[in-house]
Amino acid sequence: MGVLDGKPEWLARFAEFATERHCVARACLMVSAVGRLAVDGGPTHPQAILERSRRPGRSAGALARTLEEFLVGEHLAFGLDQQARLAHGRRQRRVDAAPATLRPAVQAFAEHLVSSQERARRAGTRPRADNTIEQTLGIVRDLAIFLSGERAKHDWATVDVGDVEAFLGLHGANRRRRLHVARQFFRWAHKHKLVLVDPTRDLPGIPNRGFTGPTLTLAQQRQLFRRWTTDPDVHPHEALVGLLALLHATANRELRNLHVDDYEPVGHTLRVGRRPRPVPLDPVSVAAVQRCLSHRAALGTRNPHLIVTAQTKTRSTPASEAYLSHVLDPAGAASKHLRSTRILDLVITLDPKVVGEALGMQAEGLVDYLADHVDPGRLTGTN
Repeated sequence: MGVLDGKPEWLARFAEFATERHCVARACLMVSAVGRLAVDGGPTHPQAILERSRRPGRSAGALARTLEEFLVGEHLAFGLDQQARLAHGRRQRRVDAAPATLRPAVQAFAEHLVSSQERARRAGTRPRADNTIEQTLGIVRDLAIFLSGERAKHDWATVDVGDVEAFLGLHGANRRRRLHVARQFFRWAHKHKLVLVDPTRDLPGIPNRGFTGPTLTLAQQRQLFRRWTTDPDVHPHEALVGLLALLHATANRELRNLHVDDYEPVGHTLRVGRRPRPVPLDPVSVAAVQRCLSHRAALGTRNPHLIVTAQTKTRSTPASEAYLSHVLDPAGAASKHLRSTRILDLVITLDPKVVGEALGMQAEGLVDYLADHVDPGRLTGTN
């Protein structure tokens, strides 16, 4: 890296970069902070300066985020692993909550899950999401707390089938998920000689009962549709998220990662997530997208995403998961319920294979949405 008077040769370019994204006062503070980091006696490599610019805590800070975007764009650094650090912290909190006598096995199991995730990424297969690993560790933590507090078991080798049955009986509605995690953990524990016998081996599973989640009635769908297409006071993000979930079964993950370039204004199509083909948009969806584009233009942002908030307008990152989860709160709706309603209607009306191809999903997973009850209103010749 070139150095001029003890300061990086790219500092002037960073000043221009920061000025384009922040007010002059904040940009000056950022440039001064980077200059101090470059002459504080530590390593002067861009990656090292970027690491030292990180603020402790959940957020890396505006300086670290802006510097990361610049250095990665200039191919001078690999960037920060902030999301990985946060995921590690969430996993560790779950492990630390387990009783001390049972904690080492939970810690080793957590490391096994993470290493399996990394192997899947290198192999190009579908790795477990961080959220899935955290939920799995949360159930193992709850099992460890139950065994220690309620069954006076302080060694995994002493756990029997009765202990696991008692644990599963605490939350009957979640028995399937808890049993799956318990089997996964004890298979791993048996393989690593932590238990001699797998106590979950002979436990009966619950037959698949199909989809049982909440859905919206036709009257509720019409009410929400009118709100998002006729009320000018509704926020553009609420209308976009609601309509895309209700009409096109779009998931929050897909909505967060929508870019401006994903919208084709000539053909009125939208590239969504892993879907193999662009999604044709109806007129109301096109109007919702255009409202979001106008809202984004008013923010004067360089963020490439379609949904840009006050927090992300100076960044290149997508809107937070929490924001997408609560953006429909004013309407009293949840995007996952809207999506389930649309998928259920599509699967019943069309072939699951056709729906899976259109949505980029596995047809086998959509079979659960098939019902053995037909709405009388759909039958011809009924009064």
